Amino acid sequence: MSKYSASGIQGQFESGSNELVLKNKLGIILPEEMGDAETLLLKKLYDYVFQSQLPQELTIQLIKTWHRKWLGPIYEWAGQFRAVNLSKENFVFANAELIPKLMLNMEVNYFSRFSELQNLDSQALVSYMAETHVEFILIHPFREGNGRLSRLILDVIAVKAGYYPMDYSLWDENKDYYFKSIQAGLSGNINHMKRLVKDILV
Repeated sequence: MSKYSASGIQGQFESGSNELVLKNKLGIILPEEMGDAETLLLKKLYDYVFQSQLPQELTIQLIKTWHRKWLGPIYEWAGQFRAVNLSKENFVFANAELIPKLMLNMEVNYFSRFSELQNLDSQALVSYMAETHVEFILIHPFREGNGRLSRLILDVIAVKAGYYPMDYSLWDENKDYYFKSIQAGLSGNINHMKRLVKDILV
């Protein structure tokens, strides 16, 4: 059984995968093989983003472009907002119909501040990063890859602000705390996420 539940066209699974692998261009049926393919392509995306000049602004279109560049070789719907509702461990992400509006609000309230990052003190930067991350995860705009794409966004923000890309191993080692921090953000409490960001921002 998949750890995600979904319905609709983007919920199709690859035949023979026991509903563990989404329908894909490569015919991959094993989760481990799909994980390897996505990881390899993500590394290529990181190389593309950080070996070229950092973007001057963050926009919805740029995020979609990154997603398509990353997962386009695998999924037909890469770069498109999800058209299905998703839940994970009984936690329901934003309704698919609301995603365009929610992402527009995110662009106005968060992405638009990208050019100001170097003017923020460390405390303000941590708050901005925590809020941006929580909002993106709660919206969960894409069918697949939201967590990893959200980390790329944070890394770009960190570098733009004069820091290094972050080591997320601490988050991975404390998944329960991380997930509860996201849930707390649903009610506007980002203190836990601020702690997680502060612990790995160097």
